[in-house]
Amino acid sequence: MDVSHAIPAKAPGRASRRPRFAVAARVSQLVAAVRERIELLPFDYPPGVIVAADVAMLVTTSAAVIQRHTYFPTALPLLAMFVAFLPVPLFAIFGVKPHPVLLKVCGLASCALFLLQPVSSDFAPFVLVIVAGEVAAIAPRGITIGFSALAIAQLVAFDLAGHLHWGGQRLEGLPMYVLGILLGMFVGVMLQYQRRFLYQERETQVIRSGQAADEERRRIAREVHDVIAHSLSITLLHLTAARRALQTDDDVTEAVEALVEAERLGRQAMADIRRTVGMLDAGPAQLTPEPGAADIEELVGDFRRAGLAVDFRRTGDLTTVTGAIGHALYRIGQESLANVTKHAPGTAATVRLDVTAEAATLTVSNPLALDPAPRRDTGMGLRGMRKRTELLGGKITAGSDDNGWTVRVGFPLKTGSCAAISTMLPGKLWNRTQEDT
Repeated sequence: MDVSHAIPAKAPGRASRRPRFAVAARVSQLVAAVRERIELLPFDYPPGVIVAADVAMLVTTSAAVIQRHTYFPTALPLLAMFVAFLPVPLFAIFGVKPHPVLLKVCGLASCALFLLQPVSSDFAPFVLVIVAGEVAAIAPRGITIGFSALAIAQLVAFDLAGHLHWGGQRLEGLPMYVLGILLGMFVGVMLQYQRRFLYQERETQVIRSGQAADEERRRIAREVHDVIAHSLSITLLHLTAARRALQTDDDVTEAVEALVEAERLGRQAMADIRRTVGMLDAGPAQLTPEPGAADIEELVGDFRRAGLAVDFRRTGDLTTVTGAIGHALYRIGQESLANVTKHAPGTAATVRLDVTAEAATLTVSNPLALDPAPRRDTGMGLRGMRKRTELLGGKITAGSDDNGWTVRVGFPLKTGSCAAISTMLPGKLWNRTQEDT
């Protein structure tokens, strides 16, 4: 029995495909490694710029080799081409970074080898033009100028030796080659300046990001401060009312109502704090709207239910007030009423919200306490109110006058209405910069 027929024949071409696949895989791995090394270079140039310089070098050296076909079979032009490209295999295979000294030596040596076999209208000196641009793009100014001067000196020396021709005559192509070297140097210098500007822009972006983060933290700190100050002030008023109802009147019902109201406000404050702190999270935005000018009346109602006598009046159309200005008015009114309960307990407060076509003005005033407690601390109240106002282009005054203590803030609703706000803020009030309210 012939068993040779039992062995399946190999598919034609299958054995020849495997080496091709292996070569393609190795080439792709080499390309990926070279690309990765290019990205890790400290010069920070796009890979396309580096590849373009290598392609220009390939075209120039190939033209110089073809021009010297009459010198074959000598291998000197091929050796010159290899020397010009020596930094490429050193970098791609061995990871040697293209140092300016290496580029200079290879460029000068390659051009010298080419010029040992002179031809008319020679492309070989353009090797120095490309290398001058490469060196100027990565080297300091002194090295750049030194290489350009050395390259020009080399061309002058070969021209004096009769090895540099253009159109068959001496000294005809030398000015063009020198101008080309200077042009390549200027192109490299421009690339280096562009890289420096890129570094400066990155540093500026880092500084701006840090400043934006700091400003966002300060804004969140102001929000948390306002929420806590408001909720604690009203909660303490309700607790005081409950204690007095139990101690003085023995009224359990009134005490329970005050405690229920304090509990409601505490839960609301916790929700506000969670929403404000949630701004630090990078998750989806909160859907709960921020309080605005329309919520000031409800804010006054909370203080009234807590036992603070507040006279509230409002004039104008609130629909003309933007969300940012309305939120600032709400927070400033909240902080001002909380300060009334803290620094002038037992006094009444007056709140006025006036909205016109040009500006929105909020005024909170209260009589001064008879025996105000000495304050040695500095808080965030007035600083936060002033910061909110300045960010929106408004003006704020806070201080004592004939009616007691008054906080008045105005925001322009139209461009160029700051003059109208100035007339609404009397001069006898002053900004308190050292002591917070």
